[in-house]
Amino acid sequence: MTMQYELLAHRILERAAAQFPGKQIITRVGDGVHRYTYADLFRRTARLGNALRALGIGRGDRVGTFAWNTYRHLEAYFAPPTIGAVVHTINTRLAPDDMAYIINHAGDQVLLIDPDLAPAIAAIAHRLDTVRQYVILGEPSEVPDSLPGAVSYESLLAAASPEYNPAHVSEYDIMGLCYTSATTGLPKGVAYSHRAIYLHSLTSAAVDVLAMSERDRVMPVVPMFHANCWGLPYTATLVGADQIFPGARPGPPEICALIQSEAVTFTAGVPTIWIGVLDYLQRSGVEYDLSSLRQIISGGSALPLAVLQAYRERLGVEMVHAYGMTEAAPLISVNRRRTWLDSLSDSARLDLCATQGVIAPGIDMKLVDENGSAAPWDGIQRGELWFRGPWVADEYVNDERSAETFVDGWYHSGDIASIDANGYIQIVDRVKDMVKSGGEWISSVDLESAIMAHPDVLEAAVIAIPHPQWQERPLACVVPRADGAAPLTKDGIMEFITPRFARWWLPDDVVFIDEIPKTSVGKFDKKALRDRFANLGSRA
Repeated sequence: MTMQYELLAHRILERAAAQFPGKQIITRVGDGVHRYTYADLFRRTARLGNALRALGIGRGDRVGTFAWNTYRHLEAYFAPPTIGAVVHTINTRLAPDDMAYIINHAGDQVLLIDPDLAPAIAAIAHRLDTVRQYVILGEPSEVPDSLPGAVSYESLLAAASPEYNPAHVSEYDIMGLCYTSATTGLPKGVAYSHRAIYLHSLTSAAVDVLAMSERDRVMPVVPMFHANCWGLPYTATLVGADQIFPGARPGPPEICALIQSEAVTFTAGVPTIWIGVLDYLQRSGVEYDLSSLRQIISGGSALPLAVLQAYRERLGVEMVHAYGMTEAAPLISVNRRRTWLDSLSDSARLDLCATQGVIAPGIDMKLVDENGSAAPWDGIQRGELWFRGPWVADEYVNDERSAETFVDGWYHSGDIASIDANGYIQIVDRVKDMVKSGGEWISSVDLESAIMAHPDVLEAAVIAIPHPQWQERPLACVVPRADGAAPLTKDGIMEFITPRFARWWLPDDVVFIDEIPKTSVGKFDKKALRDRFANLGSRA
């Protein structure tokens, strides 16, 4: 037997303060940066916890954050769980109706808001039923008149006790809350326990997973509202890595400048971020020293092979595919090459890198066909991925849709994939994004990856449009590069991809657009494209 030891989120912070007090936390602020240490983080987090107590926040109460990736947001990651409360990171890009819904549904009592984001909250304040106090993450001079009764974060901390006094909680108590966008209907809430976050952080740090260590300088570009920033702030704190936060509205120039100036070794974001950075580097001609980068984690959607290859060959930077979802806190799998695959050819290695990798230790996985039977792991047969594990949710918060997603102890992901004999996952599509033509399935992801390999294509999304004979047919929506060698045409795109696919897979049409709409977390918004081009099907 071993002694009973509760796995609590604030013990991650305690370890950092004791073991790595001088390691740095850096935030881009305007044209400069703010720097402090883990010792400073610990002290300010203690003050924030006491300030929240003074505002009436106690065990189980919700504290919402509406903020950019900054050191103050990191303090809010730790302070509510330390006092037994729950931190709810709110997506800053949601529509007003969804924003009001999740704040009310979560029961947020205090909102911590970045000053430049306050107008969005002010616009819906009259609809927020549970919020008792608005706190502006800044100095008194930054508190807007548009939120009556709002107070300054720095004033609250200055007046609070510096005593560190964590609450007595269970590792199974809820410490975090995130909402995931639903295919239809309102967002769905996912709660995380202390135990889930602690185990997720331990596993993420492992060499064959995210391979993060004290030597790293970690810059999460993925927003801190998106599935706990993929858990990176907790993992980086656990191992004592320096953390670099890109601050408000970072674009490719700011991202590249921070990598260079702060010698970032580890960064992470969705593919659209890295497509944008690559395009900026190619168009601007600005030279950056990115040699410090050890790895870029890309997740959220499938990474086009052409992008992975461009980073490797043009920039000498290794991109690592990861896969997860809000319901899994979010880590499910990471692409690491296993020893018996070291002899693969260069092209085969590249193809392997384009997969979503192998499941993390602690996660169980099933591949299930249309009939509900287990599908073989042969790299060919496709099915829906099901998961379970110590950081995978077992329900949505107060939501009847739980019954259709969490069944007999398994989370039904809605992702269609194949798994090869070595356990490597290849995401084919979301169930809702597959094109069913004449009773056969066509993968929009495969078509998109092939189109984006064209040197004059910046982005591509493939959607299903109605067809009177075949039920659905694929439509390719393509964004040309601004500096393309020649004007793109439908015939040019079709000629480029035809060798890779059966004729019935090829898109019925190609439309050229200025920009592909993005979701609130930076993924391609195919619902918006389907709405925009719904009438094209009537021409078939």
